[in-house]
Amino acid sequence: MNRLAVFSVIIAVGVAAVFPDAAEAQQKARKKTTKAVPSQVQSPARADSVARWRADSLQAVLGTRAVADSLAKKRSADSLAAHQMRRIKNDAFRVGERLVFDVNYGYITAGEAVMAISAYDTVAGRKTFRVQFTVNSLPSFSWIYRVEDRYLTFIDAEAIAPLRFEQHIREGSYKRDFIAEFDHVKKIAQTSDGQHPIPPYVHDILSAFYYVRTVDLSTYKTGDMLMLQNFYKDTSYELAVKILGRQELEVAAGTFRTVVVEPLVKEGGLFKSEGRIVIWLTDDAVKMPIRVNTKVVIGSIDTELREYSGLIGPVTSRVR
Repeated sequence: MNRLAVFSVIIAVGVAAVFPDAAEAQQKARKKTTKAVPSQVQSPARADSVARWRADSLQAVLGTRAVADSLAKKRSADSLAAHQMRRIKNDAFRVGERLVFDVNYGYITAGEAVMAISAYDTVAGRKTFRVQFTVNSLPSFSWIYRVEDRYLTFIDAEAIAPLRFEQHIREGSYKRDFIAEFDHVKKIAQTSDGQHPIPPYVHDILSAFYYVRTVDLSTYKTGDMLMLQNFYKDTSYELAVKILGRQELEVAAGTFRTVVVEPLVKEGGLFKSEGRIVIWLTDDAVKMPIRVNTKVVIGSIDTELREYSGLIGPVTSRVR
């Protein structure tokens, strides 16, 4: 029996309980020659009884739905926890890592960005890295254009795939809040906008970056591609990460040998919509990002590493 049928039965039983003599009263009313009392007029006691019944019925339905939703989430969590997911070797990052960047627009330092793995967390019964990326405009720039963006992803500690993603955008008068939960067993993404199919081990825009850091890029040559799947808004897109070459680069945090990569999207998705992105990673096991250049319509934005701490191991590519 579906929910509509169950709800109809509840209403029918309730009406019979509150008005057991409704049919008899209606027949007597037809026989009377005196003017009938308007049907909308009820005694205070009768009105109070109806109100209480309606409130109790609604509460019962809402309670049933809440229990059903809770059980459905528990079954999904149990299924994901019991499923044998892939295991990716990770020598690149750990809990405690914190990277601080200056965000430069031309010659102006307009803001600060922080990437941090603050703790382990549990999502759907699985152990995850809690990763947060924040971008905030400096007070000296906020009067021109205020930015307060926050991204949060929970990356499965073994599969290095996202289980939950949050995006909270505050840019000028623009505001967007988006949440996605990834079920890699059922291959669906439940988002704040609806439910969507996903390919195996699809990434969000933040987890994709951390996954690339686990890949051994020492064997990759200029022009080689690393292929991923990226989920953005309501669709999964093919995401190619192209190796552009190697370069020694100096930033505020030091001078490093780097491998230069560029994320490419064939159609749609974050990277294409926002412009070209080039990333410099330290050319070692950690693959720490030290610079990100984003081409936009009115110029380019450079994000450069200022300080770092809590790394999983030494940055062997540091020159000075």
